[in-house]
Amino acid sequence: MRVLAVDDEAPALDDLVYLLRSDPRISEVSGVRDGAAALRALDRALAADRPFAAVFLDVRMPGLDGIVLGRLLAQFAAPPRLVYVTAHEEHAVHAFEVQAADYLLKPVRPERLAETVRRITDDTAPPPDPEPLAVELSGVTRFVQPGEVHYIEAQGDYARLHTASGAHLVRIPLAALEDRWRQAGLVRIHRSHLVAVRHITELRLDSGRCTVVVAGAELPVSRRHTRELRDLLLRRDRP
Repeated sequence: MRVLAVDDEAPALDDLVYLLRSDPRISEVSGVRDGAAALRALDRALAADRPFAAVFLDVRMPGLDGIVLGRLLAQFAAPPRLVYVTAHEEHAVHAFEVQAADYLLKPVRPERLAETVRRITDDTAPPPDPEPLAVELSGVTRFVQPGEVHYIEAQGDYARLHTASGAHLVRIPLAALEDRWRQAGLVRIHRSHLVAVRHITELRLDSGRCTVVVAGAELPVSRRHTRELRDLLLRRDRP
């Protein structure tokens, strides 16, 4: 796990970097002295495709302080986990507003920092790969990976999986597949359909009616799922 430490006071920054580097769960620690330098470090890490998993951030700093920087980080498409490290208790409300992972008071105790790192490590660990689904085709059992599926439609107690190689009917309820493959990016858009978000090519709104185009098929989106899906697509396409 790569982390960034930000503190305008050199002794405090050195102490925090030392403690973080002492944790075997952290592979790399970078330290900077102000908010502007932190943003530059984050930009460079993203450009190199080596983003920081977490930012340990002081609150009171000249220029771009920790509160403003925390709000900026919260707007990232894939924000790093944020941990405030400060000598002041009164900023805890701001930490809650930006959904900070933790709020540490100086001087930082090693055992308290270790607990924070454990929490972040658990949160940033990749979810297990979703299991494939066995389908029967002309007497042959084939395993369909969730990444192959464009969309799924309910057909009574069965579900039909639509993939690039064809459609497969399986005896499993749509709700069970929703739970099973949610981590693979298959989301509910209607009581009768799940779709793979990455395969959506169009979102159409016409007189209050919403549909999506997936693999050339136009599928209805229920009203209760329209806003959630639109927000999800906006987050996906945010630069």
